Amino acid sequence: MSGADGLVKIPELRKRILFSLIMLAVYRIGIHVPTPGVDSAALQQVFLSLKNTSLGYWNLFTGGALERFSIFALGVMPYISSSIIFQLLTVVWPYLHDLQKEGDQGRKKITQYTRYGTVLLCLVQAYGIATGLESYKNPAVVLHGGMAFRLMTTVTLTAGTVFLMWVGEQISERGIGNGISLLIYAGIAARVPQGIGSTLSMYRSGELGLLKILLVGLVIVATFFSIIFVERGARRIPIQYAKRVVGRKIYGGQNTNLPLKVNTAGVIPPIFASSLIMFPATIGAVLQSKALEKLTSLLRPSEMLYNVLFVGLIFFFSFFYTAVTFKTDDVADNLKKYGGFIPGIRPGQPTAQYIDYVLSRLTLGGAVYISLICVLPSLFTELFKVPFYFGGTSVLILVGVALDTVAQVETFLLSRNYEGFMKHTRVKGRAAYS
Repeated sequence: MSGADGLVKIPELRKRILFSLIMLAVYRIGIHVPTPGVDSAALQQVFLSLKNTSLGYWNLFTGGALERFSIFALGVMPYISSSIIFQLLTVVWPYLHDLQKEGDQGRKKITQYTRYGTVLLCLVQAYGIATGLESYKNPAVVLHGGMAFRLMTTVTLTAGTVFLMWVGEQISERGIGNGISLLIYAGIAARVPQGIGSTLSMYRSGELGLLKILLVGLVIVATFFSIIFVERGARRIPIQYAKRVVGRKIYGGQNTNLPLKVNTAGVIPPIFASSLIMFPATIGAVLQSKALEKLTSLLRPSEMLYNVLFVGLIFFFSFFYTAVTFKTDDVADNLKKYGGFIPGIRPGQPTAQYIDYVLSRLTLGGAVYISLICVLPSLFTELFKVPFYFGGTSVLILVGVALDTVAQVETFLLSRNYEGFMKHTRVKGRAAYS
């Protein structure tokens, strides 16, 4: 039976997909619910000047919620920032490091701390945005400023992000795919029709030539194919299992392989990097610091400092996240425990060192690939001044999350003895972000 039939005939899978779609619909409806006290028309004018800034980039990740100043204006970025902080702390803080080793109970405790951190970051960022909006006088964005507006905005935006965090967790648990990643995916994908409409409007008015449109289309297609090609690439390390005699039966003696993905970290590095670069903009609004305002002006996607920091953070998070999620010592110990070994490599620590050696070089290649995908399309569109709403980071997230979700559906189908979702190939996913 085909995988397409399985989508309809497996009740549990059908319920999971339907639940995910309902949650995403709730998210998209909430984006159109405005936060009280703001002049929407004036805010639209302000965002026209902020389109190429870090706040404009943040608006893309929230699916337009920030420019509407809806209850979901902060999106899930505070949760991602909090996750970054606690993942870094698990490396340097022994208490969290020990919690991580405790299995599910320890991870639940760290998740709880991450939620508390999310609320704290929301309070800071929401207050910063409220203060920043009050500073716009021509046109006046805030109808009635003051502490009452700031407190109401802070509580509203914090509650919105906490609700989104809950929605993401519900999708991960009761739906299909990774909830937080799907929320970001939905926000970016929702901008596709607007981007196409703007491009067509500029073409009709003569502001954009056919050659430029074809060139941009070619870049988009090339970027999509490059991402799909690399995301499915892997280095397969051969593994042999020694024969074991148990009673009258012989076990083992088979050959298999250990697949190491070129991009083990997936879409996490650009998401984490973007989250950190966006953070100074809201802190600057709270502190009213001229130094931070100057830094924020330099952290525009078109500025060299932004791209240098962005690439540096991508490299850092590529190696860091890979090291956190892929434990070479654990892999080597499991191979030794079950009688597996890499031909020519001794079991135990030498095996761990060899896997780490291969993985480090793959991660370096993956970091270079992510950097090129995220930076070059954005520089290209900035150079030709075209309304390309989806830079490399957005395209990488769209393709990466889609591949992960399809891979989960395939796994679900195969576990129920159905054919895969794709008839002639298998979509290999990666560890989802949580």
